[in-house]
Parts: sequence; structure tokens; C-alpha cells
Amino acid sequence: MPGPPLHCPGTSTLTASQSGGPAAYLRVANLTKNFGPFTALKDVSLDVALGEFVCFLGPSGCGKTTLLRIIAGLETQSVGRIEQAGRDISNLPPSQRDFGIVFQSYALFPNLTVEQNIAYGLQSVERDKAKIRARTAELLNLVGLPEQGPKYPAQLSGGQQQRIALARALAISPGLLLLDEPLSALDAKVRGYLRHEIKRLQRRLGVTTIMVTHDQEEALSMADRVVVMNDGVIEQIGTPTEIYREPASLFVADFIGSMNKLRVTVADQTHVKIGTATLACRSHGLAKKAEAVLALRPEDVIPLESADAAKAVNAYPVKVRDMEFLGSHWRAWLTSEAFGGAEIDCQFSINAVRRLDISQGASLSIQLPQDRVHVFTTEGRRG
Repeated sequence: MPGPPLHCPGTSTLTASQSGGPAAYLRVANLTKNFGPFTALKDVSLDVALGEFVCFLGPSGCGKTTLLRIIAGLETQSVGRIEQAGRDISNLPPSQRDFGIVFQSYALFPNLTVEQNIAYGLQSVERDKAKIRARTAELLNLVGLPEQGPKYPAQLSGGQQQRIALARALAISPGLLLLDEPLSALDAKVRGYLRHEIKRLQRRLGVTTIMVTHDQEEALSMADRVVVMNDGVIEQIGTPTEIYREPASLFVADFIGSMNKLRVTVADQTHVKIGTATLACRSHGLAKKAEAVLALRPEDVIPLESADAAKAVNAYPVKVRDMEFLGSHWRAWLTSEAFGGAEIDCQFSINAVRRLDISQGASLSIQLPQDRVHVFTTEGRRG
């Protein structure tokens, strides 16, 4: 089991006004990490602003946890530099870095009470027992568990244990909060609640926060910016909206949410061909007749009234092969002779399904909005 949260107080912080804009509180430059012949991180660079909430997102083995551990000093980079608040921490041990960390497994001491767990890190920097008790009580109130202090970790639920681990990480007001998949061991309902609570606390305290997750919903709902990683490199950095709506690569498009991917041939810089159809698409720079991949999110497919189909751009008749009710919406799989039999996964609102009488086996017309039709190379680069 991992050890307790590690903290080191006392480093100075930059302010936005000192730099004329958002301060690069944490700067990672040209970081590479080798484990023998295996390269886990490849020339990774990243700036995190003061007070920002950043999520490292990606599949297992992409390097996100290794990057977090290097920032914490729990792993040593092979090449590269790390600065925190203008201070080079590249080669400092964890005890000399200014951070608090929450592990996936919580790492609470089972033989200590909740109060003693929270006070553990404080005891190395504060000798006044009255101040420690006051700070512990303050943190228990902060995480909404004021009555749980005398209990032991085994007497708490998983969600309560996670909040205690968070309180312990915040005990000495670290400049940087690191969260290593903190919600992955919890059930869906508790995860949803704690997502909101952690983000609320982060905003209230203004602490610069980095969270590792493989859960795209967590990243999109919590982060100010998302760092999408794959195979040891950063694929894209952006706000949740940018990452979702403007993916920089086919990997990002496919990893974040659902995405239709159809093989097409380039007609010109704003059109592609599939089957007998020529579809208007977002402008790209691919050569005429080049093979490409069309990408379109299921929710961007628009079901049309019959009267609207004739005048809409990218409107085609389809047949509903199958449908699946998902509570808030219907998922449908459509086929079209115009698309050479290719299948399109789409998402329709309950109202649209009712209004247009959409059912399995039915025929209807759909529109693929030009500004939502992305084009990528067959290697996955944006066209």
C-alpha cells in the first residue's frame, strides 16, 4: 500500500499580476522517462497556471501516472526540467516539494483515527497541539464530515475515506494538489457526488490541482483544461469544450466520447465522397482523391421532417437498423444506400423520436451538419 500523503510547505507563489497574465505556476519542460528500453514519456512539455485544475487523461499505459509521479518526485525523469513557482524542483526529493497527494487507494493509516490521519502531516510543521486540533476540525468541516473525527477508517464508507484523504492532503495548505485517480474505486453515484465536491473545494481554496484519470466524464466535468495523452506523448491540451468539439487527432476524437468513423475519398477541400454521396465537410488541406477518415459525433446527426430534407445540405435518406433506449435519449444505428451501406451511430432525443415516429425498421432523412463533419488522414492526423 502506498505511504501517507507527502507535503512540504513554504515555497513562494507567483501571481497573475506579476506576469501580466495567468502565471505558469508549474512548468514541465522536455520531460522524458525511460524504464530500461521502454520510453514511458517522450519529450513532454506543459505549463499549469496558478489556481488551475488540470486533468491528465488517457488510456492505461499512456504515461499519465508516470508524469504525475515525476512531478511529485516519486519517480525521477531521465531528461527534462520541472519548475514550481519559479523554483527548480527537478532533482528535489518529495519532502522538499510543495504538494499534497491523494492516492487511488486512499492510503489512510488503519490504526489511527480520522483526526489523527488528518493531523499526521501537520505534526511535522506545527508543534502547537491546540492549533493542530483547530486545523483538523476546520478540515473535517471543509469536507463535510465534522462528526467523524473519533472514528477509524474502517468505520467509514469509501466516499468518506476519500474525503478524509483529501482533507489530509490539504492539511498544510500545499501549493499543488495531486490526485491519482481518486474516484476510480467508488460506485457511479458516489463518484458523481464527489466530482462536484472536489471541484467545489478546489474553486473555494484556489489550489493548483492536477488529477490523473482515465474517465473522460470526470475530466470533462471537472477540469479547466484537459491534457490528453497517448503512448507517452501529449496528443492535445485544451478546455473540455475544445477537446470534445475540436479534436486535434483521430485518437482524441475517438477517445473522448463516441465518434463515427467512415472511410471516404477527398473530392476537394470542403467535400468528401462516400458511396454515391458527396458530403460537404469542414475545410481541410488533404489532396484530391486522397483516402481519408470522416468523423462525426452521434449527437450531431439531425433527424429531419420530410419537408426539410429537400433543402438541407448533407441530407440523405436512411433506414433504422436498430434502436436502444438509454433513458435520457435513444441510440440508433442507421444505414444508407447512398453511403454504400456504411452504418452511422446516432443519438436522438426522446422528443425527436416521438415527433418523427422513429422506430426500428423505419425510414427517415437525416442531416450531417457541414461544420461538424471532421476529416482526418488515415494515419489519424487532422486534415
